[in-house]
Amino acid sequence: MSDLGALAVIFDLDGTLVDSEPNYYEASRLALAEYGVPDYTWADHESYVGVSTRDTVLLWRERYGLCVPAEELLAATDRRYLELARAHTLVYPEMRALLELLAADGVPTAVASGSSPEAMAAVLTGTGLDALVSVVVSAADVPRGKPAPDTFLEAARRLGADPYDCVVLEDAAPGAAAAHAAGMRCIAVPYVAEQADDPGFATASLLLRGGQKEFTARSAYAWLRGTAATNSA
Repeated sequence: MSDLGALAVIFDLDGTLVDSEPNYYEASRLALAEYGVPDYTWADHESYVGVSTRDTVLLWRERYGLCVPAEELLAATDRRYLELARAHTLVYPEMRALLELLAADGVPTAVASGSSPEAMAAVLTGTGLDALVSVVVSAADVPRGKPAPDTFLEAARRLGADPYDCVVLEDAAPGAAAAHAAGMRCIAVPYVAEQADDPGFATASLLLRGGQKEFTARSAYAWLRGTAATNSA
């Protein structure tokens, strides 16, 4: 056991470990254009940050009055996203550095995301992050997506960790709410700074209102050490 005790750390993927949102936006824009929605904007996309791709396409069908089956729209979006993700996905350097610190200290880590298994595999393998995490949980592995706690609880189960000993890193309000519902502490690093006052972030143990610009691996690691000490007291 590391000097961080029983601590386990669970990372969201999109917008937290990697800046995949530009790829998701482009994939969404192209897919929606194919089905008759030509004016999907980045501002539109921001409202779906933190929502699983499967839940997003269900919201699209309602918002845009689409008759296309949800599975077909999901497949069209995922296909385009995979092409973009394999070509290039940006990893946040400080997040990779934190994963490396935790790996060196023997702290169990997981990635829990609302993305599909195929999308997660493409990103994690293509960026080399797969070598730094032991557990991967996708939207397909649980009944409900965020803000339900299912994804994080399944990650904890696979890690063999008590939810009380888990800390989640999240960029979106639904994810922060899911962490709270799972009984876990949360470091919130908002992808969209203007959403920092969203009620979903209110329960975060640590809210970095400046997002990734404010996040550093060393400061997060120090905070995690303090959390571990508090839990073991």
